[in-house]
Amino acid sequence: MAKIGINIATGSLQQPEMIVGIDLGTTNSLVAIIHPDTKKPVVLKEHDGAALVPSIIHFGNRGAITVGDKAKEFLIAQPHNTIFSVKRLMGKSYGDVKDQSSFFTYKVIDDNTESLVKIQAGDKFYSPVELSSFILKELKTRAEHILKTPVTKAVITVPAYFNDAQRQATRDAGKLAGLDVLRIVNEPTAASLAYGMGMSKEETKIVAVYDLGGGTFDISILRISNGIFEVLSTNGDTYLGGDDFDRVISTYWTDQLGLTEEELNNNKSLMQEFRLQAEEAKKHLSNKDSFSCKIADYEMQLTKSEFERLIKPFVEKTIQCCKNALLDAGVNKDEIDEVIMVGGSTRVPAVKKAVSESFNKKLHDSLNPDEVVALGAAVQADILAGNNKDFLLLDITPLSLGIETMGGLMDVLIPRNSKIPSKVGRQYTTQKDGQGSMRISVYQGERDLVKDNRKLAEFSLIGIPGMPSGMPKVEVSFLVNADGILVVKAKELRSGVEQSIEVKPQYGLTDDEVEKMLLDSITHAKEDIQTRALVEAQTEAKQIIETTSQFISKNKNFLTVEELTETMSAINKLTELMDKGNKDEIQGHIEKLNEISRPYAERLMDEAISTAMKGKKI
Repeated sequence: MAKIGINIATGSLQQPEMIVGIDLGTTNSLVAIIHPDTKKPVVLKEHDGAALVPSIIHFGNRGAITVGDKAKEFLIAQPHNTIFSVKRLMGKSYGDVKDQSSFFTYKVIDDNTESLVKIQAGDKFYSPVELSSFILKELKTRAEHILKTPVTKAVITVPAYFNDAQRQATRDAGKLAGLDVLRIVNEPTAASLAYGMGMSKEETKIVAVYDLGGGTFDISILRISNGIFEVLSTNGDTYLGGDDFDRVISTYWTDQLGLTEEELNNNKSLMQEFRLQAEEAKKHLSNKDSFSCKIADYEMQLTKSEFERLIKPFVEKTIQCCKNALLDAGVNKDEIDEVIMVGGSTRVPAVKKAVSESFNKKLHDSLNPDEVVALGAAVQADILAGNNKDFLLLDITPLSLGIETMGGLMDVLIPRNSKIPSKVGRQYTTQKDGQGSMRISVYQGERDLVKDNRKLAEFSLIGIPGMPSGMPKVEVSFLVNADGILVVKAKELRSGVEQSIEVKPQYGLTDDEVEKMLLDSITHAKEDIQTRALVEAQTEAKQIIETTSQFISKNKNFLTVEELTETMSAINKLTELMDKGNKDEIQGHIEKLNEISRPYAERLMDEAISTAMKGKKI
């Protein structure tokens, strides 16, 4: 007879291995499981009943890192070292987010390149992957504390519109937190599973999932048929959500007081206090008619009708997104069978009313809108664990497949556990001027450096026309067919030069070897990510040194002696650090070199434009 452990605190059964469902949200994150007794999805809660972990990270003295409610307390006191809404930065470059940089009270680094964005806290630089891993680690620790059992496997949800880079960044964050991420699931799919949709093979439905969170709005139109979820269209706004409701209340109050933007920018703590009180007002007005509070020495009030008038443009914007999504999906609103409400901001009565009227449907809003995605992730985890026999698990790839990129890094094209057949393409370019060929090295494995993975094949794409570096566009595509055969193609898009190769990815690997590769990736996750970050910083340093040196040699006569001396000194220091420095030191000196060169680069650009415009009428 086998012994079964019971967690006295929660009364739940202790299982030897638990696969959890995680909703890694912009504003809040949480964990859910399938309860071993009821077989129903439940969200894990602490003794005080709290399930939501605010997706906030604070960096304190001597490297102390706090996550969640404790970190939230520092939003006002230490805004520069308190990171929020990191999900918005996942898989993004500075170019992608520069227009929204004023939204962040912490320092998002403008490195003038297309490399992934970095965040500065104190004298350290973090990637969104590292920051997200701190949130996931906190969720893992909480889950282990509640369940009294180790948690090493998870299903994590992402928005349906997340691209390859963003999904891979989410997987990397999980790995760094010590989690084996079995599957990345679309949030609308998870929400549908939570409401029991797609559980019957005979069922065919078209579902609209309206997801209004703290920082983002998504509308997804799904077709569910034979247990397969197909995303017909997605629409939305990654900068529209409950935060905007808070902001518009805050602005309404500060306008009443005549406070200028400059005054508020100079007092970030007061700015955050208005933001937090506005959030309280929003929640209060969901079931009350008026709200009042005191901020500093100011008495503030807001009525429900004023609140609804203030948020009306945002609500109307979401409804327009819904219409666009229907149009893109080629679906009439009468063909929608179900409408599911997701996200804390859907608690606002004015939002529910607008959505119900727009689709002319009764809404699914019986489950807690903050929890519904995590609950669905737990359902998916249960399917992957093989506990739900009604669901057919399609063939999947056992290990990630990718190619070698600069610095010996592994760039994953098809993540492990992807359904077969699967096809993915990604564009690359040359590193040197006039480069006529490109070596494509194909690897299988979960580590960040190719040297730690298994090499499957290698071929060269030759005949690339001579062009400046960065100009050729080489698309590398991976196709894993139904037999598990991998076909790798490389094509230079401007000239049409093409080359391909066939590989059998699973060949010669036993289950034990696959398991060892997975275990190694979790064990070495921290050092792998640190190595990747160092290699990326070195590569970035090399590029900025080359670019700056070329700029100086062309424009030497237009620079002052001080500018030249300061720039050369910064280049020499950065060159020295490329060999000896750590990631933060290199990043810090890249930032310094940027700060030195930016003023004269802008000055020369302005002069060039004014010279070009002389004598021309506009």
